[in-house]
Amino acid sequence: MSAAIALILPLAPTTANAEPKPAPRFNALVFSKVTNFYHSSIPAGIEAIEELGREHNFAVTATDDASIFTDKGLRPFDVIIFNNTNSTPERGALLNADQRAAFQRFIRGGGGFAGLHAATASERDWDWYEQLVGAEFENHPSPRPGRIEVLDRAHPSTADLPQLWERTEEWYNWQASPNGNVHVLTEIRTTDNPSGLNEGPEHAHSWCQVYDGGRSWYTASGHHASAFSEPLFREHLLGGIEWSAGVAPGDCGATEWDSFRTVKLEGDATIADPYELAPLPDGRVMYIQRTGQIKLIHQDQNPPVTSLAGDLRLNLDTGRHSDGLVGLTIDNDFADNGWVYLLYTDPVAPGQTGANFNLSRFTLTGDTLDMASEKKLLRFPIWRNELRANVHMAGSLTMDDAGNLYAATGDNADPFEQQGYSPLDERPGRRAADAQATAGNTNDLRGKIIRIHPEDDGTYTIPAGNLFTGAEQGGGKTRPEIYAMGFRNPFRINYDREAKALLIADYGPDASTTNPLRGPSGMVEFNRVTKAGNFGWPYCVGPNVPYVDYNFATGQSGAPYNCAAPVNDSPNNTGLTNLPPAQPADIWYTSDRRGDWGLAEFPELRGGAPMSGPVYQYDENLDSDTKFPEYYDGKWFISEYGANWYKTISVLDEAAPSDRFPSLDAGDPLSINSFLPNQEYHGPFDSEFGPDGSLYIMDFGDGSGVGRGSHNRNAGIYRIDYIGGPQPTTPRDRCFDGHGTNEVVSFGTVNSGVPNYDFGDGCTLLDVIGHEAPFTNHGDFVSTVSDVANQFQAKGVITGREHGSLVNAAARSKVGK
Repeated sequence: MSAAIALILPLAPTTANAEPKPAPRFNALVFSKVTNFYHSSIPAGIEAIEELGREHNFAVTATDDASIFTDKGLRPFDVIIFNNTNSTPERGALLNADQRAAFQRFIRGGGGFAGLHAATASERDWDWYEQLVGAEFENHPSPRPGRIEVLDRAHPSTADLPQLWERTEEWYNWQASPNGNVHVLTEIRTTDNPSGLNEGPEHAHSWCQVYDGGRSWYTASGHHASAFSEPLFREHLLGGIEWSAGVAPGDCGATEWDSFRTVKLEGDATIADPYELAPLPDGRVMYIQRTGQIKLIHQDQNPPVTSLAGDLRLNLDTGRHSDGLVGLTIDNDFADNGWVYLLYTDPVAPGQTGANFNLSRFTLTGDTLDMASEKKLLRFPIWRNELRANVHMAGSLTMDDAGNLYAATGDNADPFEQQGYSPLDERPGRRAADAQATAGNTNDLRGKIIRIHPEDDGTYTIPAGNLFTGAEQGGGKTRPEIYAMGFRNPFRINYDREAKALLIADYGPDASTTNPLRGPSGMVEFNRVTKAGNFGWPYCVGPNVPYVDYNFATGQSGAPYNCAAPVNDSPNNTGLTNLPPAQPADIWYTSDRRGDWGLAEFPELRGGAPMSGPVYQYDENLDSDTKFPEYYDGKWFISEYGANWYKTISVLDEAAPSDRFPSLDAGDPLSINSFLPNQEYHGPFDSEFGPDGSLYIMDFGDGSGVGRGSHNRNAGIYRIDYIGGPQPTTPRDRCFDGHGTNEVVSFGTVNSGVPNYDFGDGCTLLDVIGHEAPFTNHGDFVSTVSDVANQFQAKGVITGREHGSLVNAAARSKVGK
């Protein structure tokens, strides 16, 4: 029996009376050679993998002898596991040049690789290996407790782990971050204890990829022998080995940025102040311009063509006003009824000093929005041309799965004489500079999230669970349409239908420094709202940091506001005096020039113009070549208009208690991660997933000031498709770059007349015979050919006649003489 056959024998012998053991699902080679630091956990790693092999029916061969790295030696294996290998150029490589070449052929032929812990501290002078393993070890702090954020809930190596996994480990830093080049499965929660960690908040800890034809999986865990006894780590290890061996499915391109393609649907030549978009069920994309136009992009034409569906003819002065057509969403049953919801302000008229917000329903028929079909669901006043209150209008619409319609409105308050703090100007004639008259007013619909249920006849009803009933204090003091209050400029809202959560981004003021006589420096917020509430503005901001009751008439400062029991005693207030308690923001941050708000808690975020985006809902039954992978299921996409980035937020499904670190509740942010960080954006403004599972995004464009006039430079609407990363060599070729099947088996000048058949694994007759070279003598060669011919005949690849022709040709050859 040849050595190649012996390698795949089961680890445990079978008895004569035992039921035949099924063939191993795959074969794993555990390689543990060290020329540098020896990890005492190596034997525990071998033992654990052998136990997993017995439990899950895969064969395991363990060695630290690099001589197995030949084409023949590696042929039986499906995955090679580098078990805490460690080497340096000074102390010697693990593999010589020929062994490295055989390893490369193994990977290029579709073989798998799994690396444990110090595998990244191996072969440090070999660029190909560094790319295979994904990163190169730099250094580490002393082992200590920490937590791992599990980002991928679908991959077999992480699917069964808790989202926040607490364990003791030797945490590795990298020579260069692997992020973007590999698919990151888990990362270290560096905010628990950043000391000694130098990769920033997105500190990769385990990852996978398809590289050079083979699957590669790596985990930085495994320093201590005790790790290999941890049930969760063993699950992690098993999933990684099985995926690398090709027996467990899993996508490993989701955070490799080359896996995405951005398609321009419309450029800046024809766009003026784009505001919101809505992908339609039939593939068209509807979007609105603040100046009043409703447009349709027809993706089925190449290149895509845009048509005008309707025009509200608002006659806006775009250099002064920030109101206009600011909200768009479609009905849940749009495919059947064609209903479109718009939020817009009255057209501008000469001498006008007041106007209204209109929340209306229209019907799209074909490619035309029937302007005569308008049903005005809700209409309420705003300030226009009063001081400079034509700003902070927000404007965004979304609908939940129950058919409730949400509308976001800004505080409509002049912010230009507040020195960047809260607009609380109670002087006569300056109501438009007092957000207590709007956002802090329970009887006003500005600075609010409105929630109503549209009825078929064009009216609306009030869903249960809104913040007020309208009957408080006998009536006339509250609006029942208010779901949430206390917002400054909630520019974008979205609804997470799976989690039943409203997602809100709210802009904050611009103060560059915190002033104890006025309040905090500027910060912005993201909120995930699951029940009605007051979110603080204009009295509190961020993690319930209060502003100071400042008298604009005297310039004197009073006491800070009480966030737990805010009181609105402004003469401009028409609602309740005692307000619901302010809810702290879920996420808050600021720009570098405004201080460090949120820097310790959310170091991934810097900027000052937050935009909420959608939560992706993966549909395994959706037939689409461009849908985002399951990795993104449940992730909240956010963006930054000012800082020009997109990111995703992962949210905890369950509470994560801890005795050593801050405990977290269900619904708390777990991690914030970059999305396409190398892509150039020009004012991210809106994003939605389409029925094809692609992400549609809107760039507002460049420039300064309230409006951009008739042209927005670099504005655009794009579709981002997931096209996947590299694929492994399929079918598996265990003799990659060997002899082809388009030749006849010849030994020197002797032609056997037998085609060079494939054994079924990419290895041909000549490959397998060549694996036995060099031959000590001619008899050895003839015997080898006979043994190989026996294997091929036993599998039914060659006939008995062909077997004889091969042996006869070998005998007549001069090989080995």
